[in-house]
Amino acid sequence: MRFTTFLLLCTLSLAGCESKAKKIEQLQAQYNAEYPTYAKDCVDVETDGAARLLTGKKLSDEEMATLETRKKERDARCKPQADRLAEIQRQILAAQQ
Repeated sequence: MRFTTFLLLCTLSLAGCESKAKKIEQLQAQYNAEYPTYAKDCVDVETDGAARLLTGKKLSDEEMATLETRKKERDARCKPQADRLAEIQRQILAAQQ
């Protein structure tokens, strides 16, 4: 009887682990499917400023204002996607614990 109970508990534990692993796998696949579109649409090398910092290129006030406007527009357009990806990441982390 004890062995049967032990075997049943082990089986349930393994089923729970497999279910958890499957959920993590599904969330990761969903993230991997959605991220490339986000990266293409929302991660803009031209406006991130890193290249300018590395090269030391100076921009006029007008160019800076244009870049800032583009950045604000991009941020507003991309916020829902960024929030969605962040939520998937939170779900993955929660499922891993």
